Amino acid sequence: MTGNTEPSGNPTGPTPPPLAEPSAWHDLELTVNGEVVRTPVESRLLLSDLLRHRLGLTGTHVGCEQGSCGACTVLIDGAAARSCTTFAVQCHGREITTVEALAAGGELNPAQQAFHDEHAMQCGFCTSGFVVSLTELAEREAAVTEDEMLDQLGGHFCRCTGYLGIRRAARSVLGLKHPESAEGHTAEGRTGSGECSGGTDDVVDQGVSQLRSEGGPWIGRRLPRREDDRLLRGHGRYVDDLDVPGTLEVAFVRSAQAHARLHRVDVTAARSYPGVVAVYTAFDLADRLEPLINTEELRVPPGLRQALDPVVKIQPMAPLATDEVNYVGQPIVMIVAETRYLAEDAAAAVEIGYESLPAVIDPIAAMAPDAPRVLLTAEDNIGLRVRAHTGDAAAAIAQAPVVITETFASQRYLPAPIETRGILAQVGPYRRELQVWSNTQTPHRVRDHIAEALGLSPDDVTVTPVDVGGGFGQKGILIVEELLIPFAARDLERPVRWIADRNENLVADTHAREQRHEITVAADTEGRLLAVTDTIVVNLGCRNLVGLVVPYNSVAHLTGGYRVPNLDIEAIGVLTNTTYTTPYRGAGRPEAVFAMERAMDRLASRLGLEPAEIRRRNLLRPDDFPYRSGLLDRRGLPQELDTGDYPEMLRRATASINLPLLRERQIMLREQGRYLGIGFAFYTEMSGLGPFESAHVGVQNSGRIRVSTGAPSQGQGHATSFAQIAADALGVDVEDIDVVGGDTVRLPYGIGTIASRALVTAGNAVHRAATAVRAKIIGNAAAVLGVPADEVQFTGGELKAGDRILTLRELVLLRALTPGGGEGNSLSELSYFRPPNYATSSGLHAAVLEVDPVTGKVTFVDYVVVHEAGRVVNPLIADGQILGGTAQGLGGALYEHMRYDAAGQPITSTFMDYLLPTIESVPDIRLDEIVCPTPTNELGVKGLGEGGAVGPPAAVANAVEDALTPFGVVVRGCPLTPDAIRTLLRDAARTPAPATN
Repeated sequence: MTGNTEPSGNPTGPTPPPLAEPSAWHDLELTVNGEVVRTPVESRLLLSDLLRHRLGLTGTHVGCEQGSCGACTVLIDGAAARSCTTFAVQCHGREITTVEALAAGGELNPAQQAFHDEHAMQCGFCTSGFVVSLTELAEREAAVTEDEMLDQLGGHFCRCTGYLGIRRAARSVLGLKHPESAEGHTAEGRTGSGECSGGTDDVVDQGVSQLRSEGGPWIGRRLPRREDDRLLRGHGRYVDDLDVPGTLEVAFVRSAQAHARLHRVDVTAARSYPGVVAVYTAFDLADRLEPLINTEELRVPPGLRQALDPVVKIQPMAPLATDEVNYVGQPIVMIVAETRYLAEDAAAAVEIGYESLPAVIDPIAAMAPDAPRVLLTAEDNIGLRVRAHTGDAAAAIAQAPVVITETFASQRYLPAPIETRGILAQVGPYRRELQVWSNTQTPHRVRDHIAEALGLSPDDVTVTPVDVGGGFGQKGILIVEELLIPFAARDLERPVRWIADRNENLVADTHAREQRHEITVAADTEGRLLAVTDTIVVNLGCRNLVGLVVPYNSVAHLTGGYRVPNLDIEAIGVLTNTTYTTPYRGAGRPEAVFAMERAMDRLASRLGLEPAEIRRRNLLRPDDFPYRSGLLDRRGLPQELDTGDYPEMLRRATASINLPLLRERQIMLREQGRYLGIGFAFYTEMSGLGPFESAHVGVQNSGRIRVSTGAPSQGQGHATSFAQIAADALGVDVEDIDVVGGDTVRLPYGIGTIASRALVTAGNAVHRAATAVRAKIIGNAAAVLGVPADEVQFTGGELKAGDRILTLRELVLLRALTPGGGEGNSLSELSYFRPPNYATSSGLHAAVLEVDPVTGKVTFVDYVVVHEAGRVVNPLIADGQILGGTAQGLGGALYEHMRYDAAGQPITSTFMDYLLPTIESVPDIRLDEIVCPTPTNELGVKGLGEGGAVGPPAAVANAVEDALTPFGVVVRGCPLTPDAIRTLLRDAARTPAPATN
């Protein structure tokens, strides 16, 4: 990733290495999927690259280059092996089996079928590795135990599913029974559902069964995902799978220092390396490529600007560093070569001279007036400041009988999708337009930014949808590499591709979460909240890339569904010499909920109340809706929560875990030296972010329906759920509908899949467009058949008028042949949905766990999520989103931490040291739901993609503190690793605990 460097003040630097000699070549013979392959290979060629780029077997994926993630797993002589750490020459004379060969005779093999049946996949990028490993287990002669299954599949990472479906699939294939947990819970997934008991009268009197069936036969079904089959067969098409002839590959030379002046960038040797086509430095880009500014995110809504007068400073990001670097991983040189191997050879020859500057890593230290500047040209290290308030918090606190003040922190961690960021661009052969394939969450934004940076019209840039291996917010924010690749493609007039390696993803792509909260909560003697103040310090990293988005999300979601009459919340965004932070699943909500829910437990402790009871006393009631908090939302309009029944969610959670019995058991276990803890976390999620989303629905010449939306999928199942919506609106079978997400050809404008918005915005746009197309179909049929429109029946994809029947394909043909039939009333519709308000989802997590005070180990006993997200289009997909988000939240609670040393060097830069949850570590998660449809859109739907990730850090922290109450432990941050818990116990032993009731 980084080139050779010379120490500060060294005028000459080390001697450049000689030109790379071609590595030794070998004549390789091996059998791949039953066919003999003979080919010359370099000794350094990895088996994964042979399979993917030489043989076109792209179902084998690469996610880490170190054998940690398991996505590259193949069978070598029948045994599961990592192809990304195996040299091709090591396989001479051996037999290789990839995922493409598993479906013998066209039928999915048992592992593949189980993954489909158990909804054990979402984005599909990691799936091939799992099914290959599971196939090997299933083919063993001896019976496989639960522990053996978990041990083998524990070497695979999945960021989407939460592993529960994978465990079910594996047990199904291997004939294993579900082992009961310590408390006898055997259910994984949904335990029940119920109706909303309050709110707006016209939407809350409908039970779940009615909501699941009204409006047509498709919405509400647990319909298996239509996109799974091709992904299970290894037929996905991710960016690195695309075979565009003549494609060049890119490697970057990145900063090895957190803060330094650049006084020498020597690329002379690199330019003469074999296979190198171009080498670019900042000098080569001068006046040719504009700096990056994420204009959509940095825009301050007029309402917020007028009412709050926030300070939002913009720091444009140069595509390649010029005279200063501000974080480790900042790109300095771009090398374009015939292969990635050759590009990295040349990168090693680049000479960089640094003059080291003081690096500021701690945001609190960075706020000091005399702190070194993170950016030499900046007046200070403050990137933004915003304060929101309602009532008189200071007066309420001064008069309150109970006041607590605490400091809580959320650590830095990051999305880490198994498919890293990637982009491929080429100049079209005819119109000379720029064609781009990107695994972005926001294709229209990528198109517009590329056009602006290169001085093109958006009409001359096309971003084509591809399969995306998870995004989680990281791929929703543009970074400079996504401008550099299209630039190089135009400059060289050849296709150019860049796929980030795992080190680049962890070190140089977006980070998230790091916040510090100084929170004060005031209450009366009964525990009812009177006031909350909070000063939030947000580590922005080296630049403020997204404006108020994350900090103000924390402000607006801090008190969630609690009634708090007096609020005073300030967020301060601080620059540091670390990688920039941007939204990650939840985008400011997990951090705010951690602070507020920890404060609620501290308040309960002060008053001697059951933590569930103090929440019950403060949650909004059903008849409070619609409820205005007194703050402004992200749009700058009065924040209004639309529907919900928060007390019912709490009741369901406490009943599900049997809270009274658990409290009795807790006392009994403590007498035995065992420490059981129960923790709750409640959150709200203002979903359905505007300003709009687009959809185009049209009848194709074949009679099939094509649905295009501005919202691409990264595993959310859009090809299924949007088809369900369109099928109901049109009156056709869901199998007659094709869905394309992120379509910049048919849709001139779009936003994308971020912020739990796709179902609300794109879903309603699809519904409106499909409804209009149905009317057009009937109108056209009436004209063709010569009957009034009200005599035409359209059901099941057939049009009937009397004894005459037309298919859609026949209608398209007859319409063209009928005089006047093809004029003025096309069988398509473009629709834009503009949400009038947010649709507020909510959730309550209950964690039950045991802590070993000797080892610090946390063992889950039970985990329950009660969620509410309006009308559910596909419960199977909805459950998967909640479970996957919860697993990511548990990663933040227990494992994940992007750490830097004092000099700004990342020290968790691979999957060997940046820990992720695995199939062994995620507990069984039981789901429950209530349904409170929103009046803010015709479908009554709310977003839920982020919600699962919001609650776990707070719920787990509360449970750990509850378990360790006898020791006086106070949890103020995560991750709660065994070492962190033992440190908490040691610190508590040295510090007398404050008096509690």
